Amino acid sequence: MEKRWRVSSNPHVRSKVTTNGIMMAVVLALLPATGFGIYNFGFRALLHILITVASTVIMEFLFGLYKKKLTVTDLSAVVTGLLLALNLPVGAPLWMGALGGVFAILVVKMLFGGLGQNFMNPALAARCFLLISFPAQMTNFVCDAYTGATPLTALKAGEAVNVTDMILGRTAGTIGETSMIALIIGACFLILLGVIDLRIPGSYIVSFAVFVLLFGGRGLDLPYLSAQLAGGGLMLGAFFMATDYVTRPITVKGQYVFGIFLGIMTGIFRIFGPGAEGVSYAIILGNLLAPLIEKVTMPRAFGKGGAAHVRK
Repeated sequence: MEKRWRVSSNPHVRSKVTTNGIMMAVVLALLPATGFGIYNFGFRALLHILITVASTVIMEFLFGLYKKKLTVTDLSAVVTGLLLALNLPVGAPLWMGALGGVFAILVVKMLFGGLGQNFMNPALAARCFLLISFPAQMTNFVCDAYTGATPLTALKAGEAVNVTDMILGRTAGTIGETSMIALIIGACFLILLGVIDLRIPGSYIVSFAVFVLLFGGRGLDLPYLSAQLAGGGLMLGAFFMATDYVTRPITVKGQYVFGIFLGIMTGIFRIFGPGAEGVSYAIILGNLLAPLIEKVTMPRAFGKGGAAHVRK
């Protein structure tokens, strides 16, 4: 009797987790930082967020109409727009967020095949594009609420900073990076849901802290180290952008290597570079090296050089 076997493509284990559900969880996790940014910087911050998110959603919708495949309902464009808006200074022109949103969706995401095909984080790529194109506007943090330099700029100049204000968010900076507490609350939400884990953010933050202690020139200066950890986009980048499923390594060892690389590069940019920040460029460089990290850390299959476990 002839036997017929039904063969299907992997994966064979199905999950109820959807892209839409993951993106919704990220949006909810970003709400504390978003709400605090609006409270901290006022109505203009809300305008930046609305305009930037609208630009990413509309761009993805229009491109979907052109390709006759609408993907805007998966909420990935909303996440991209929100992350980009949170990385903007409130004093930047409102059109700048819209321009960055179009660049993120059209150039970085859609032209490479859409969600899952982009080789770098679209929001960070757009921020770097804006930083290179409009450095004066993207590094001007003077607004109605704050007129002084950012804490990282003050640290770079050797000035004292108030670490408590940095943790709470009462400082100048981009819309979503100032409150460490708000970002940690959102990160804990994602960890509890199982959307992210601590491999990448943990190794990122720890390696950065070690780098600062070794090469910061301040020795075991805990206030200085605390200010470096609480300042700038470190927490926003470590928990919400370095953990991007598409642009991070898929291997467990690779994720630790990825996080350590980001910590070292951020330390190099902050301590030895001309600017006070470096998170965006560090993550972008990590995204570009992710395929190589995966290749080096990919476990070998049994029979192909992998370790064999023999029971004696």
